[in-house]
Amino acid sequence: MSNNGSIPWIKDQIDPKLRSWEEFYRNRWQHDKVVRSTHGVNCTGGCSWQICVKDGIVTWEMQQLDYPELEAGLPPYEPRGCQRGISYSWYLYSPLRVKYPYIRGALLDLWRQAREEHEDPVEAWASLVNDEQARKRWQQARGKGGFRRASWDMVLEIMAASNIHTIKTYGPDRIAGFSPIPAMSMISYAAGARMLQLMGGVSLSFYDWYCDLPCASPETWGEQTDVQESADWYNAKMLAVMGSNLNMTRTPDCHFAAEARHNGTKMWVFAPDFNQVAKYADEWVSLNAGQDGAWWMAVNHVILKEFHHERKVPYFIEYVKKYTDAPLLVELMSTDDSNLYRPGQLLRANRLATYKDIENG
Repeated sequence: MSNNGSIPWIKDQIDPKLRSWEEFYRNRWQHDKVVRSTHGVNCTGGCSWQICVKDGIVTWEMQQLDYPELEAGLPPYEPRGCQRGISYSWYLYSPLRVKYPYIRGALLDLWRQAREEHEDPVEAWASLVNDEQARKRWQQARGKGGFRRASWDMVLEIMAASNIHTIKTYGPDRIAGFSPIPAMSMISYAAGARMLQLMGGVSLSFYDWYCDLPCASPETWGEQTDVQESADWYNAKMLAVMGSNLNMTRTPDCHFAAEARHNGTKMWVFAPDFNQVAKYADEWVSLNAGQDGAWWMAVNHVILKEFHHERKVPYFIEYVKKYTDAPLLVELMSTDDSNLYRPGQLLRANRLATYKDIENG
């Protein structure tokens, strides 16, 4: 160190020519215009984003800051967005993004050969599925990669031919399919579901495909997962969190859960692992994986015992009558023991004499 306190081998660069490397960063953030958009993915957040565009290319994104306030006393929506949203433009232009149809190479080779031998695409498909060796060839290739790019005309022809063959051979109700979740694309969902309905196929729930949500909830409550506005978590006196890691799956709404804790809300988290949302919990219940069904059956037993069987609590009874499937009658089936019955199907109207001739009874 010199006498004046400076470090001789550190030099301030005051020549602008020596700072030209900074232009990279200035150019990185340049943009021609800002447009409003959102991300059509499966998170259902629907966050509003400022999209900065240069020469038609998304350069970067920023959260919108013009959400209206809900009401006095509730936390604001902002900031609304997540790490995945702010990096979405990288996904748009990623070389890994699938932009064309791909088909397993083994099936592609077999299909091209079959089309040379058969003018009718349906006959070409039939020749493949009825050939045990050919069928085994592409089925055993599953899970091993080997996808090759194909044309839209080819893959659409294969799909159409396979559906027509199945309808002619087994009937339309042997075609079962999924559509993308509506939160991903309402148009894609409606198109796929409508196609299956028109052809007489079976349109399965997209949750059967994803396998990420319980089936008991919509059967009991007529809805799926949490249907109230996320800001309403702030008004809850108790939150029971299960099957949802809010920090990861409801990132833009998670702050309402954290703020509700400051409002006096008690939170119980039921999860095998001490996950991110468990840090907000008053009580973390470490259920074993697969134990959730038994756990909630026990909870239901206690609730029905204390509020419906031992005591008739008007608020509880009116609530379940209005919002659940509790008013639906269940047939009791006799057993070998005349004093014991087992539950059967839900009672249909046409099982009663008054409605025996009703259509769709």
